Amino acid sequence: MATVTELLQPVEADLEILLSDLRSLIGAGHPILQAAAEHLFSAGGKRLRPGIVLLISRALSADGELSSRHRRLAEITEMIHTASLVHDDVVDEASTRRGVETVHSRFNYRVAVLAGDFLFAQASWHLANLDNLDVVKLLSRVIMDLADGEVKQGLFRFDTGQSFETYFEKSYCKTASLIANSAKAAGVLSDLSEPQLESLYHYGRQLGLAFQVVDDILDFTGSDQQLGKPAASDLSSGYLTAPALYALEERPALSGLIEREFSGEGDLETALAFVRESEAIPRTRELAKTFAREARESLDWMPESPSRTALLELPDFVLSRLY
Repeated sequence: MATVTELLQPVEADLEILLSDLRSLIGAGHPILQAAAEHLFSAGGKRLRPGIVLLISRALSADGELSSRHRRLAEITEMIHTASLVHDDVVDEASTRRGVETVHSRFNYRVAVLAGDFLFAQASWHLANLDNLDVVKLLSRVIMDLADGEVKQGLFRFDTGQSFETYFEKSYCKTASLIANSAKAAGVLSDLSEPQLESLYHYGRQLGLAFQVVDDILDFTGSDQQLGKPAASDLSSGYLTAPALYALEERPALSGLIEREFSGEGDLETALAFVRESEAIPRTRELAKTFAREARESLDWMPESPSRTALLELPDFVLSRLY
């Protein structure tokens, strides 16, 4: 199975340009905010979200060249994603991400919140300067969704009565909205028809949901090293994802442990055993496969190109993280 680096090969040079442009875009503003932003962009990461925007843009380009607006859209996408990670880490009180100290660990919480706000503000400014109202609406919606997802996640902690619909809404807001709306925005800048724009949105939505569902499985099956955070951290924090929701259907006793917030000795270990010994993980795996298949099917109309091939292989890469 191809790695992310191999899949993003058609836009490898574009991603190099993106990184150097991001550093200059952030500008020589406040030294501490600049240091925090530099720290973030040098922390590595897969650059999957801007990579998807660049792949779509290249796949839709008649001469295979990228316009400056498509490049800027990819940069805005990465800025929004990075800003959301800073705020996520503050909310989750995470000390590391991808093996690197989080901004609030290296500086402090106040700087981290301001650095996140600063990046959101920068993204909004550059977004407005694209001079395309439809794109502004799509990406502004993403910033709203990210905040909405965090609020929803907090409201439903340790709530065993929540539905799958709530879980999907939260997953869409936190993970899929940015991929879906930035994919569609790339199509808007390429003057696509409405049905084609909807198919790009659907591709990003289903790919994002597959990605989140796979992450939720790995929380139960992955190691601390693989996850870059402690295993089972979602469950212990009271965030009920697909495996926990499926396990609740099979093992009603699980709800008592969750509702008392794992306060009894051995509660969390018992809860983990309930999830792992039920059909919850296989059922969640099928869910991820369905989303991945639907993402692939969305791009049938796209002309053949190395970028299209990469986009079609991305859903399988997402699933490959499980094996």
